[in-house]
Formats: sequence, structure tokens, C-alpha cells
Amino acid sequence: MKISVIIPFHNEEENVDFVLNEVRNEIRDAEIIAIDDGSTDKTALMLKKHSSVNVISFKKRFGQSAALYAGLLKATCPICVMMDGDGQNDPRDISRLVSLLGSADVVCGRRDDRRDDVLKIIASRLANFIRRISLGDDISDTGCAMKALRREHVRHIVPFNGFHRYMPNIFGNAGLSVVEMPVNHRPRRFGKSKYSIIGRGWRGMRDLLGMKWLMSRQIKWPDDFKL
Repeated sequence: MKISVIIPFHNEEENVDFVLNEVRNEIRDAEIIAIDDGSTDKTALMLKKHSSVNVISFKKRFGQSAALYAGLLKATCPICVMMDGDGQNDPRDISRLVSLLGSADVVCGRRDDRRDDVLKIIASRLANFIRRISLGDDISDTGCAMKALRREHVRHIVPFNGFHRYMPNIFGNAGLSVVEMPVNHRPRRFGKSKYSIIGRGWRGMRDLLGMKWLMSRQIKWPDDFKL
């Protein structure tokens, strides 16, 4: 079955070739959709070198959620896989994620052995704990970018800035089955993270309040509903 791989990039000029070549070598017939999220370095130029990649370019930065949503809307294959453009995700996990779609609607990666600094790991675990208590889910690592789903389920997404951290909640609340799978997590080879712990924490708290409201109002489309 054909797979669309959606990869957002923001100021990752040193990682573009490495990430795209890895994905292409692992899934040779994949539809790769790369989103340049308003980069101010040479990311856009590096992406243009890859003629087999479908590139979406934002003139300014809209954020990871907007980039992922644009990629999902552009995808044409039955299966969609999302991953980061920083090189920390391992494309060898793509096939494993997809294989679990036979028994679940959505598969989320879980970074059991994170290769980030200690403060970032602690902040992430605290945020996941607060989210689980508040929203009542059992997903332990919603911050992991690696996720797989069927394209037909994209209709359940309610897009807002930051929704990518709540995708398991959105899909689970829509009645879909969501499972986790351990994935490999690697140290950054180049560049640095584009997020600050304080900034992410503040946005996360606001989004959490909004998510609780959204889950009480979300439309649950029947499986046989067609647009």
C-alpha cells in the first residue's frame, strides 16, 4: 500500500538532505511531502534540489500544526505518516508504524529512550502527565512526531495552532482506536530545537483548556460518512 510521508521543516538546512535521503532509501515508492514552514535559512533551496519530493512553501512561519495539516490535506496515498525534519526520528520505524494500522486506526510513536537534554525531557514528561490527568487518555508521549493514520481519518482533525500535540485526543474522542509503539529517537546531528520550554509550557496550558472544551463539542463522524 502506498504511503504519504509528511515532514515539516523550519530552518533545517543542514538536515534536509539527510532526512529526505533516509526516507527515500527506506520507503522508495513513498509520496514524500516536505513543508517549508517559513524558513529564513537555505531550507527552501535545499528542498528544491529534491525533484521527487512534493514541496509546500509558507512565506512566513505558521507553526508545526499548520505545516502538518497542509501536508495531510495534500497527501494522496491511503496511509499517512508524520515525522519531524530535524533528523531525530528514524525512518526505519515507518514500516512498523504502518503495520499496526491493521489493528488500530491511529498509531503514535513513543520515545522510550529520548536523546534530548534533561530539562526538555522533564518538561515533556510533566506536560504529558498533566494532559493525561486532565483529558483522561493513556498516551504517554504525544510530543513524538511519528504518527501513522489512514488518510480517510484526516476529516476528524479540528485544526488549531498546537493541535499536533493533541492528535491522539482528537482521534480518540472521535471514536477511533489509538495505540502507541516504541520508536527510535536519535540525537540531533545538526541545528538546534526551535522551541523554548517556557514558551511551549505556556501555550500548552492554554491549549489544554481549549482541548477540554473541544472534546465536549467535537462532532463524531460515522465511519461510512463521505464528503
